[in-house]
Amino acid sequence: MKELIKKVQKYEIQIRHAVNSHMHGNFHSVFKGSGLEFSEVRSYQYGDDVRTIEWKVSAKGHGAFVKNFKEEKEQNVFFILDVSASQEIGADRQKIDIGKEICAVLTLSAIKEHAHVGIIGYSDQKELYIKPGKGLKHAYEIIFRIFDLKPKSLRTDLNKSLAFTLGFLKRKSVVILISDFIDSGFEQNLITLAKKHDLVVIHLSDKREIDFPRMGIIPLYDKESKKTIWVNSSSPKFRMRINDIFKKNKDLLEDISRKYRANYLSVDTNEEYVTKLVKLFRVRNKLQKSVR
Repeated sequence: MKELIKKVQKYEIQIRHAVNSHMHGNFHSVFKGSGLEFSEVRSYQYGDDVRTIEWKVSAKGHGAFVKNFKEEKEQNVFFILDVSASQEIGADRQKIDIGKEICAVLTLSAIKEHAHVGIIGYSDQKELYIKPGKGLKHAYEIIFRIFDLKPKSLRTDLNKSLAFTLGFLKRKSVVILISDFIDSGFEQNLITLAKKHDLVVIHLSDKREIDFPRMGIIPLYDKESKKTIWVNSSSPKFRMRINDIFKKNKDLLEDISRKYRANYLSVDTNEEYVTKLVKLFRVRNKLQKSVR
């Protein structure tokens, strides 16, 4: 565990340095979401962003009005981590390992920006829940507990995890959803989450799920159903079906993220995720500046 903590701290420092030094921004804005909360309406002035127009008030016929915002002093950052058995795929590192590491790195980063941080680990049931809190002690409690977690269920129900989060998370938060999204029926709750919160979608994958090796007729064991099936891994039909499943999920997530102003990031188990996180934060910094 000591080696893990050192690794997480090194990555966190690396990301922080990149954001603060090379982006002409600052790490504070990464976890501020919009960084703003609604205060009041005022008359429209030349140069105001048309996206802030309050249409219901303006429609009353007394001129155009815009929403006035004040900056939030503290922010909530909440992780939804998929810990189902489908995450246990990868050669050197499994998807679940990458997901846990990303949670740990970003937890440290958010805590250092005085955010309240919480997490839910979900399979098809709640496996771990830590309510949002502050301070390094709280951050290390999250890190220790996610790496010590041994899920009771192997199955996936992403829709339940989103419904749970929507049910208790009343204050607008930065919600970081980490999953391989090998599931269905979660689209509507994902859209609702994106509308109510500042959503970051991190899509984990392994190259063997996309480019399956040609090994002829082989047995495949489904960890979630605990069943073994025989497939022809060299069959064009089988390979197309495997690729189509991944592409369909990826396209769906990208489409929802684009339409509802969420951030989407795809991470493969053989990739260096720190570089990808830095690129994600570059996008978020630009977005926060445009909102302001």
